[in-house]
Amino acid sequence: MPTSKQARLNRLLSNGRCLDIAVDHGVCNEPSFLSGLEDMPRVMDQLVAAGPDAIQLNYGQADLLQGRAGRDKPALVMRVDMGNPYNATRHRVMWAVLQNEHDPVLPAVQMDAACAVINLFMLPDEPDLFRQCVANIARVRADCDRYGMPLMIEPLVMAPHAERGGYMVDGDAEKIVTLVRLAREMGADIVKADPTSNPQDFHRVVQAARCPVLVRGGGKEDLQQVFARSRVLLDQGAVGMVYGRNVYQHRDPSAVVQALMSMIHRGVSAEVAWNLYESASAKRA
Repeated sequence: MPTSKQARLNRLLSNGRCLDIAVDHGVCNEPSFLSGLEDMPRVMDQLVAAGPDAIQLNYGQADLLQGRAGRDKPALVMRVDMGNPYNATRHRVMWAVLQNEHDPVLPAVQMDAACAVINLFMLPDEPDLFRQCVANIARVRADCDRYGMPLMIEPLVMAPHAERGGYMVDGDAEKIVTLVRLAREMGADIVKADPTSNPQDFHRVVQAARCPVLVRGGGKEDLQQVFARSRVLLDQGAVGMVYGRNVYQHRDPSAVVQALMSMIHRGVSAEVAWNLYESASAKRA
């Protein structure tokens, strides 16, 4: 790996591990995703104070992080694509495009990002969407190599569009492993993967990736279940987590971050993490 890529990875993966808080949901054009993200300067104040390893943003909000002085702020993970698969309404045409078609990775370089992230969607009966993602990755991978920017690929296997709206995660281990392997074959430096339905199968995802794997959090859930599943996935070889709604839609994001950081960097159990969360939350009550 080129030295410039490794330098950025070192900034992202503190001690080889990472908690990345994703607040890049604005490009999804889905109103339900914006609950808790209405006031982005306030959200950024909370998250920076909470102290995760990284915060995931789009170019238009990255200044809220990178405009801050000091060396101890979280690393920037910048999304470089956008698409419509997350919408509650199913569209006649599914698409995924680069946010900057002319030079897609340059904005990440200009904002001093530690990593660029891009989707690899696999939806039922949507081969054109898959082909668009492959073309996007091929373009971005070449630019990442040119600029020395680590590439995080997000392989997402989704189930058919649900009656309640939206494509949901398909946790089939065989499908996830196969798509993660494709991400690695295309040059992923980091993989952001969905959890398998049986978390005990996740070591297969790690083996297929042959690079650091972060687990995608998905929608908001019961926090004790989040901690319990996270512990199993970390024990299966994941080096960290990417959580969004389970943090920014929570009443005490800092307490959640503190507990997750303890699991990722100190290896504490889900029970200890829950106790840390309750203690930190009680102090701010």
